[in-house]
Amino acid sequence: MKLIRFGELNKEKAAVLLDGKVYDVSAINEDYNEQFFETGGLERLKAFVEKNRASLVEVPAGVRLGSPVARPSKIVCIGLNYADHAKETGAALPPEPVVFMKSTTALCGPQDNIMIPRNSVKTDWEVELAVVIGKKASYVDEAEALDYVAGYTLHNDVSEREFQIERNGTWDKGKGCDTFAPMGPWLVTKDEVADVDSLRLWLTVNDVKMQDGNTSNFIFKIPFLVSYVSQFMTLLPGDVISTGTPAGVGLGMNPQVYLKAGDVVKLGIDGLGEAEQKVVAWKK
Repeated sequence: MKLIRFGELNKEKAAVLLDGKVYDVSAINEDYNEQFFETGGLERLKAFVEKNRASLVEVPAGVRLGSPVARPSKIVCIGLNYADHAKETGAALPPEPVVFMKSTTALCGPQDNIMIPRNSVKTDWEVELAVVIGKKASYVDEAEALDYVAGYTLHNDVSEREFQIERNGTWDKGKGCDTFAPMGPWLVTKDEVADVDSLRLWLTVNDVKMQDGNTSNFIFKIPFLVSYVSQFMTLLPGDVISTGTPAGVGLGMNPQVYLKAGDVVKLGIDGLGEAEQKVVAWKK
């Protein structure tokens, strides 16, 4: 299944994508959140759709899409998980995953604007495959890790490089600004992804190709990442692990290139859909 949330910010309703069309399933009276995944929501949703397929109402074109997952308890990100990206930024290949957190208040929809933070001059882009956790995971064995995955979604790990690298402290400061985690358009359940280790992902800025990579180039594969992160924190249903970005970010260019108001970012992953975000200046 492909899960979608649509409507006004913080008032999103549940939907699914069927045969290329979006259908309202809000009659299930559930959101795609921790409780939904923890209590067998995917099975309930599948049964609901099968029973009511003929009477489902199509969502009008142009309606705003939200993140396909309601605000998770945490967004965990993996840095430097593609060798080409590590090389372009001058970083050594990590001996184990680089882990940082992205604030849940950064979460937004796949077509929402990216807002450049106040005092920012180095706002950057990063197309990423994000993993959505399906059940509580703590000290998970790698061999069983995919049992804890609900599905996958598209994520732009927007980053402010001065805040991230040049300001004293952790990477988190440059990763958690408002609108810095556009996700979607939909969550694809894992049964619909034949080979998650062979997905093309790409990103353009103003229609100029910046990133064009493939998950076959992961340094650390998804089962290892889920297991690894679960050694340090309990992953709850609906939590997100974003798996890193390939080469082609603004930070790695010579001279460096960063986003400015008016730019348009487009990105996509095979089978996970496409997203488009306009860049706007900061405002209250």
